[in-house]
Amino acid sequence: MAVETKLLEFKETSPSAHGELMTLNYGPQHPATHGVLRLLVTLDGEMIIDLDPVVGYLHRGKEKEAEHLGYHRWFPFTDRLDYLGPIQNNIGYSLAVEKLAGIETPPRAQAIRVLLAEVSRLTAHLIYLGTTAIDLGAVTMFFLCFKDRERLFDLLDQYCGHRTNPTPVRFGGLLYDMTPELTAAFRSFANDFVKSVDEFEGMLTANRIWHDRNRGVAVLTKENAIALSLTGPNLRGSGIAHDLRKARPYDGYEQYQFDIPTGTLGDAYDRYLVRVQEMRESAKIILQACDKLDRDLKGGEIVANDRRYVLPARGRVLDSMEELIYQFKVVTDMRLPEGEVYAAIEAAKGELGFYIVSKGERTAHRCGIRSPSFINLQALRPLARGRLLSDLVAIIGSLDFVMGECDR
Repeated sequence: MAVETKLLEFKETSPSAHGELMTLNYGPQHPATHGVLRLLVTLDGEMIIDLDPVVGYLHRGKEKEAEHLGYHRWFPFTDRLDYLGPIQNNIGYSLAVEKLAGIETPPRAQAIRVLLAEVSRLTAHLIYLGTTAIDLGAVTMFFLCFKDRERLFDLLDQYCGHRTNPTPVRFGGLLYDMTPELTAAFRSFANDFVKSVDEFEGMLTANRIWHDRNRGVAVLTKENAIALSLTGPNLRGSGIAHDLRKARPYDGYEQYQFDIPTGTLGDAYDRYLVRVQEMRESAKIILQACDKLDRDLKGGEIVANDRRYVLPARGRVLDSMEELIYQFKVVTDMRLPEGEVYAAIEAAKGELGFYIVSKGERTAHRCGIRSPSFINLQALRPLARGRLLSDLVAIIGSLDFVMGECDR
C-alpha cells in the first residue's frame, strides 16, 4: 500500500516568533538514547526548536590510556569502544600497528578476520534493529533479533571461549585457528540467517506503523551527509555507495563478491533498508570466507612469523622459559619504528580509524581514534530541529551510535 508522507518544513525563526518554550532534559539515563547521552531539547509544544547533545558521561580516556599502557597491553581496551562489534575494533587497531611495523598477515588469518568482522557487523546490526524496533513499539522484533544474536555468541564462545569482548585478534594474525567443524557451524548459520532476514522484513518493511514512523523522517541529502563527514550506512542511506571494503580493501576484501546497498531519499526508513540488506551481504561474505578456509587456505598459518612484534604461541609459552621471557619482552618493551600511520576499516557504524604517532618508544606518542558513532551523533541536531518530539526516538535509532565509542 502506497502511503503518502508529508515532510515537515522547519524555518529558522527568532525565539519571539514561538510561544512559550520549554527545555527538556532527555536522558542521560533513558532507554531510547542508546547509551548514557543527555539531550537538551527546546520545545514549542511538541515541536523541537533546538537540540544540544551533551556527551562525556561515559568518558574513560581510552586514547590517553593507549599512550601510557603500550601497544599489546592496550589491545583489549579496543573491545570497549563499540562493544556491540568488538572484533572490528581489534582489526582496525591491528591494521594500524601492522602498517607501521611492516607486518604481513597470513592469508588464512585474513580470511578468518573477514569472517569474524562480518559476524561482528551482524551482532551490531541486530542490536540496531532490535532496539530501534522496540523503541517504536515493535516488541516482537527485539526477541527475534536477539535469538540470532545469541546463536552468533554461542559460535564465538566455541571459537575462543568468550561471548562478548572476545579479543581473538593479535598483531600479525589471530590467537586461534578455525576448525572445519566450526566453519561448518558458521556456514549453517549464514544459510539459516537469510530466512531470518526475510522474517524481519516481513514484520517491518511493509508495516504501516513502521513506515509512517520512519519514512520522510530525518532526511539527509547527499550534500549534508558529506558535509557532516558521515560514513557507513548513514552515508549509503543517502545514496552514496562508499564502502572501505571496496574503496580501500584490507584483509583481502577485494577477493569477496558483495554489493553495496544504498538508499534514495536518505531518511530513517532508507537507513533501515540499507542495514537490513547489509545483513544479507554479510551472510554472503561469511559463506565465501568459509569456502576459502575449507578449500583454498586449508592448513595455512594464522599468525605472522615476526619475532619483533608478534607474540609466541601460547603452547610454547607454557612449555619453554625462553618463550616466556620472549613474550614478556614483546609485551613490555615492544617498540614500533618512528613515524605516523592511519588505518581504517568499514565498521558497522561507519569508518573506524586509528591514527598512531610513534617516536620509537614503548608506547604510542599519540593515539587518535576516528569513531563513527561520535561523527554520527553530530547529525542529530540538524535532523531533529523542526520535527516532533515523538520523532526523536526514530531519529536516534536510525543514526545508530553507541556511547562507548563516542566517549572514548
